[in-house]
Amino acid sequence: MKSRIGIIVLGAVALAASGCPDEEATEPGAAQTEGAAEAENEDHAAEAEPVSMLELDEGPDEHILYLPNEIEWTEGPPSLEDEAQMAVLEGDPSEDGVFTMRLRLPDGFVINPHTHPNVERLTVMDGTFHLGHGEEVDEENADPLPPGSYTSMPPGMVHFAIAEGETIVQLKSVGPWDIDYVDPEDDPRDR
Repeated sequence: MKSRIGIIVLGAVALAASGCPDEEATEPGAAQTEGAAEAENEDHAAEAEPVSMLELDEGPDEHILYLPNEIEWTEGPPSLEDEAQMAVLEGDPSEDGVFTMRLRLPDGFVINPHTHPNVERLTVMDGTFHLGHGEEVDEENADPLPPGSYTSMPPGMVHFAIAEGETIVQLKSVGPWDIDYVDPEDDPRDR
């Protein structure tokens, strides 16, 4: 209960710090209709309602536990080259909602420059995941992320990756998960 209250309080503090405009404040010389003012006030009222973590992520219906040898690997998502494998641990990446999945990539596997429509949180489990930014693959300017490394990328950030050694990464994001390649010719779904 303490953490829920803490989240609500932090949300309210963040909202107050952002400075919701005064309902009477308008730009000099700008006329505002009564209906527009009411709509704007309703928008601010909706923004002011704090959201708890429970409302954002209800979690699983029951306890989920995987030992490493119990993880079922399947063919990777069609948005990655054929050599990739995946294991969905929680949720469904193709649907709305939080999900967790792992990708297993062979040595030298390249994920060409792309973006995602939602945040992507990634933890390197095994191998080295070289993560770079930009519209061209440039291994020399990519950050080598060893096991235990973590990164969180905002929606729309252009990035690429190269696996060194067999590499396993764990993704946690909000579905539907998608990859939008900078160069459409890099998209295996279009071949």
